[in-house]
This record gives sequence, structure tokens and C-alpha cells, in this order.
Amino acid sequence: MELLLGGEVSPESEGLVRLGIAHEEQHQELILMDVLHLLAQSPLKPGYDGTLCADIGGKSGHFRLRPGGLVEIGHRGDHFAFDNEGPRHRIWLQPFEISDRLVTNGEWLAFMADDGYNRPDLWLSDGWAQAQSQAWNAPFYWQHDGSAWQEMSLRGFNPIVADSPVTHISFYEADAYARWASARLPTEAEWEAAASDGALDQVADVAWQWTNSAYLPYPGFSPGAGAVGEYNGKFMSGQMVLRGGSSFTPPGHTRSTYRNFFKPEQRWMRSGIRLARDIAPGRYEVDGSDSAFAADVVKGLSARQKTMSPKYFYDGAGSVLFEEICRLDEYYPTRTETDLLTKIARDLAADIPDDAVLVEFGSGASEKTRTLLEAAPQITAYVPIDISEDALRNATLRLKAGYPKLSVTPIVGDFTTEVDLPTALNGRPLVGFFPGSTIGNLTHAEAIAFLRTVRRMLAAGAQLILGADIVKDEATLIAAYDDGAGVTARFNKNLLVRINRELSGNFDIDAFDHLAVWNREHERVEMHLVSRTDQIVTAAGHAFSFKAGERLHTENSHKFTPSSLRRLAEASGWVLENQWISPKPEFGIFKLVVAP
Repeated sequence: MELLLGGEVSPESEGLVRLGIAHEEQHQELILMDVLHLLAQSPLKPGYDGTLCADIGGKSGHFRLRPGGLVEIGHRGDHFAFDNEGPRHRIWLQPFEISDRLVTNGEWLAFMADDGYNRPDLWLSDGWAQAQSQAWNAPFYWQHDGSAWQEMSLRGFNPIVADSPVTHISFYEADAYARWASARLPTEAEWEAAASDGALDQVADVAWQWTNSAYLPYPGFSPGAGAVGEYNGKFMSGQMVLRGGSSFTPPGHTRSTYRNFFKPEQRWMRSGIRLARDIAPGRYEVDGSDSAFAADVVKGLSARQKTMSPKYFYDGAGSVLFEEICRLDEYYPTRTETDLLTKIARDLAADIPDDAVLVEFGSGASEKTRTLLEAAPQITAYVPIDISEDALRNATLRLKAGYPKLSVTPIVGDFTTEVDLPTALNGRPLVGFFPGSTIGNLTHAEAIAFLRTVRRMLAAGAQLILGADIVKDEATLIAAYDDGAGVTARFNKNLLVRINRELSGNFDIDAFDHLAVWNREHERVEMHLVSRTDQIVTAAGHAFSFKAGERLHTENSHKFTPSSLRRLAEASGWVLENQWISPKPEFGIFKLVVAP
């Protein structure tokens, strides 16, 4: 073997060697399971190694809200995996809840005390038949000594520890327990999505976890030729999938895509339970906006890289703070864009048709709108779209006072999604207005999707006036997002204030620091909130842990060059018809028209 591996090894040979190593690791785990089973048959109940660590118990599990949606599961193909872990594919998940920890011995004792093994209403038909024929009344390695339950492990015969995870149970038992607990077992896709997001504890270090998924090939699966193809494929019948790993599993053997499988009646292996449940109607439905906010907060704070959408900055207080930011000396984008807009307003107005409708995306206080309205009196209707109802209300009142003949129809909503414009505007020329370099807050894919949405909303013949910040020196960029007066820091932290107020959060605002960094590779300024200490916070009925120094990524502000903006427009079905770039610190205003 040393000679074989010492020279050049073909990809095919390397794949077989890695498969052999992984197969041997499976044998190592199975040997420990066999040793335990053998020792359990002895009336002396000898231990294999009394120094082995017991399973870590601790806190009970809590259900974590998972947003569902279109997710990808399966192996990416970037390192070794068994063939049954692919192909990677997409699957739709409804929102669900999943426990962050495994069911404990104490919880299982409560199931037994409620006569769970003798209630056919809890059991699947085949499971009930199996339980009766095998006289099941406890997990596989439990025995009652006349006064209390004991459990056989590799450490020997010991009293049950209530807060340790229950192990060595069959799928049928797990399913019955879940029904008794008014829950269910997760599907393997739900399990993988939650594990990949870092939402689960006790993932691979205690017990393999039963799922509610039959062991079947993924869409597009094709077994290889010969014995390698038989390794997993020929077992894809009559078995259920388990996910995770166990304390018997060699370190590094498993991954979030790993699919173990056993027959539903088997319970000699080290198996446990993680519960899931569907979202009960109304459980998180305070109102439509709160529901979306709660789901996004839970999703963002549950991910390995904690993140939040910058659209949630702009509640009433956030909008006021942003207007204050716009007046700071360090924050050049607003005044630079305003100056540039004032200089070119007549040029822009010259191409705006009579009786035009101005549709502004993310309007905020609508301050820059006035410059365009003054230069283009032929604009007779204005449709501001913004997520902040307070900001819209105030801006509408100010504009109506200044332009009494202007028809103003505000729309409260997420401007990045397609919004139905008032039907009364049908047939009138539409001009989109998207100033402030808000386009920079979106990822490249999101920006393309947004611009395509705008193109559909405004239809053929429309134009879009777009403001975008230009790439420049790092010092100027950082100062704009980390001002000396700390206004931007308060703006960033207001996100936590909003979570506390609207989602019953308990964030200590002073336990987080504002951070702005320039990401040269992606040409963007990033804003983060950095935890000062190890801490656990709650929001939307869930708990989230932060390590000292861990970052919550709250905003990206991409910067552009004229060429990169042109490419973005073309990818979205627009044509860059004209552009104006200010003197330093540079800012750009671009006129886009719908591509023919």
C-alpha cells in the first residue's frame, strides 16, 4: 500500500482508496456496537472501558423556527462523499420547527410512565406489531433492577441519567414518542437544512438521529458499475434514513450530507431522537410584517455567519437616524449626489415625457425627489415605495404641502419585490427613480433580480434614473460608515433596539460594537455588530449564542465603476444610455432605458 500511494495515483484509484478508508471507519463504529451488544448478553454486565466519557446532558431542547423555502441538499462534490449523498438537488420546505437538542432519558421515562409502550393509538401498525411480538417496554439496553432503571453502555451497567440523551431505540419507538409529544420526526431534508445553518446542537457526537424519510435514491442518482455501485444502491429499500453521527463514530467521518440507514425495527445501533413539528397556524403570525421580520431574524441569527437584511434598519427611528447620517460631513454620498443631481436635473428632465409618473424605490424622506420635481413639472404623479410607513407618511405630507397639484400615492412595502402599481396609472409614461446608491446594499444576484423586477413593473418604454457610489480610496469610504459622532453606530445598533421592541428580544445594546470594513475583493463596505463577550440572547421566542468577537453582518454597500454598472444593467435587460460622474469624492448618476 505504501508503494502504491507513494507514486502517482490516478483519480479513480484515489477514489477507491478513500472509499476503502471510509468503509473501514464504518467498521470501527460497528465493532464498538457489536462489543456493546456482546457484553450486554453477559449476566455480569462487564464494561468495555470504564474511563470512557458519558454522554453530555444539560439543558432540554428548544424548538427553533426554520424558514423553509427552496433549499439545496446533498453533497457539493468538493471532497469525498458516498454516492448516496448526491446528486445535490433543490427541495421545497415549508416553514418548520426543529429541536436544537436530542430527547433525553428523563423525557423518555415520562413517555413510559404514560404507558406509551401499551397505547396502540401512538404506534404505526407495523411498529405496534413489532413492539408486541418483541415485548418492548424500554430502550434496547435498559433493564429494571427492581427499584430503578439501569442502562448498559461501554462503561458498564449504570443508573439512568435523566438529562442524558436516550439512545438505542427503533424508528417505530421514535415515531411513537414523537406522536406522544405532539411532534414528529424531521425529514432528512429538514435535518440537513437546519444542521447546515448551524441551528442544531448534539449533531454528530451522541447518537444517529432517526428521520421520517425512507432511504431512497436522490433524483438523478445512478449507481456506479460493479461492486462500488452496490455499496449503497442495493440497500435502498425497506430502510429509514438516520442523520448526524454518534459517540462511536470516528472523528471526521460524517458531515451534514451523510446518510445512514437502518431497518425501522432495528435498535441495537446507537440511535436517538430529534423532534420536529409543523408551524401551528397563528404561532408566529402577529401580522404580516412581524411574521416576515421574525422569520428573517430567526434565519439570520441561526446561520453560521449571522446576518440581517439592511431593509430592517428603516423603522421610524432608523429612518430618522439615516437622515441624520446624510447630513454628516463624513457621509459624502448624499451631498455629492444632491449636488450632482442639481447640476444635471435639466438634462434628466428633458427626456421625461408629459404627464409622467415618477416611481421611487426606497423613497425614505423623498428629499432628492424635490430636485427632480422642480426641474420636471411635467411629472404629475408620484408613487413612493418604502418599507417604513412612518417615513412615507411624513414625506407624503411634506410633498403635498409643497406640490398641491401633484398626485401622491404612497405604497408601503418591500421595494425589492414586485409591487402592484395603482391601476389608474395604466398607460401613462413611467420613470423609475432609485437614488442614494441603495443598489449597493444588494448582492450582485439580488441587484440583477431587482432591476429585472423594476423592468417588468415599469414596462417597455420606461426609464430608470439610478444613483450609485463609485469605488474610491479606503479612508474616505470607511469614514463615511464610521463617523466620529457615532451616528452610524447608533443607526446600526437600532436594529437590535427594533428586535427588542417588536420581537421581545433582550439584546444588551452596549454589549455590541459597531464595525465598518472595506472588502477590497468584493468592492464593498461592510457593516457589522461585534459581540464584546460570550453571551446568549433571545428574540422571537428563540435563543441565540454569540461568542466574544463574533460578528452579525448587517449591511453591504457595494461600490461601482462605470463599466461594472454597465455590465449590471445589461445583465438585467437595461441599456445604459447616459451617465454623469461627480468630482471627488466621486458619485455617479446613470440613466437606464429598457433594452429593445
